[in-house]
Amino acid sequence: MAKIAILGHGVVGSGVAEVLRTHEESIARRAKEAVGIKHILDLREFPGLPYSDLFTKDFDKILKDPEVGIVVEVMGGLEPAFSYVKACLQNGKSVVTSNKELVAAKGAELLALAQEKNLNFLFEASVGGGIPIIRPISQCLAANEVTEIAGILNGTTNFILTKMIRERMAFSDALSMAQQLGYAERDPSADVEGADACRKICILASLAFGSHVYPEQVHTEGITGITLEDVAYAEAWGGVIKLIGEVKALPNGRLHIQVAPMFISRESQLSGVDDVFNGILVRGDATGDVVFYGRGAGKLPTASAVVADVIDCVKHMKARKYLYWEDAKPDHVEPFENAPQDFFVHVMGQGSSEEAFARAEEVFGDIKRLIRRGEREGEAGFTVRGLSQGQFSEKAAALEEKGVHLLGRIVISEY
Repeated sequence: MAKIAILGHGVVGSGVAEVLRTHEESIARRAKEAVGIKHILDLREFPGLPYSDLFTKDFDKILKDPEVGIVVEVMGGLEPAFSYVKACLQNGKSVVTSNKELVAAKGAELLALAQEKNLNFLFEASVGGGIPIIRPISQCLAANEVTEIAGILNGTTNFILTKMIRERMAFSDALSMAQQLGYAERDPSADVEGADACRKICILASLAFGSHVYPEQVHTEGITGITLEDVAYAEAWGGVIKLIGEVKALPNGRLHIQVAPMFISRESQLSGVDDVFNGILVRGDATGDVVFYGRGAGKLPTASAVVADVIDCVKHMKARKYLYWEDAKPDHVEPFENAPQDFFVHVMGQGSSEEAFARAEEVFGDIKRLIRRGEREGEAGFTVRGLSQGQFSEKAAALEEKGVHLLGRIVISEY
């Protein structure tokens, strides 16, 4: 029997224990060996569970147990998760994790250590929860040159935007509903400010392009500034607003990578990904566009992905699955300010809407006006093509000098 230990008994950890116990026979059949839990690390007490005797507060008990060959880390956060995972690998134990913060920050180091020790460090659940994406990119699409990845990578923000689009619900009300329904944490700042999606797109970029991309290298915008007026302009343009994480290979060998709210055409395969669902589009030179869709979080979907990695580890106890990327290369990421993009621009002038648009046209040149229902006097919306962020900032400053105030700007997606 393969013996495992679980670090953490929160939402995902308890789900992993549940899946391993309730699917014991089918897991053994797929793994070609029975899989049993020997230890569960948690500082809290869990009396009354069928497996309460498995709990320990002592990590060293797990680390020094020669029977434990696989450790599942589902604690979350960077510390002590990183120290524990590193110690497990150094002591001959393969590791499975759902911890996106850990993989995004320390993936290259932990993968190198796993390679050195001929062990596995697997993290399918760290990006898509129950959506398989790590394995498809590393194996199923391995014959492709992946050129771009774009995705809706956070269920909380997608739920909020769906409520704003469908029901014209204000951002604050939609966020409160997400919290009440358990779709957002008590402090959902990592979701609405884009940090969660940023970690996930960094993991996918590192995997697909072979060099570690760190979250601090990525331009990140959240959805806190999105208004119902923006939603109405997106509808007039012919699309919806989604928080998108994207990475693409540029001709100069660098990567363009960002997380931001974007206008998405209703013809896009990502436009219909609503509520708490996630969608990830992978563009390969041989396959074209492939889209992965499903619940990106949740107790049992995430636990299912974790247990699938456990099964993989059991099947490869004496052989290493190839999953690897190098530490960051110098200048691997193109500065965000340099990348030309299309934008929707929302402005307010002191006169009529026509006058505000005319001033904008003088500054930005060839632009296309959008008109929404209920447009206020002096308000104007328009799209502009092919400007870098630096160029846009210069023109926005020039527009202010003409008495037209910038209310906001949103990237227009190519997907």
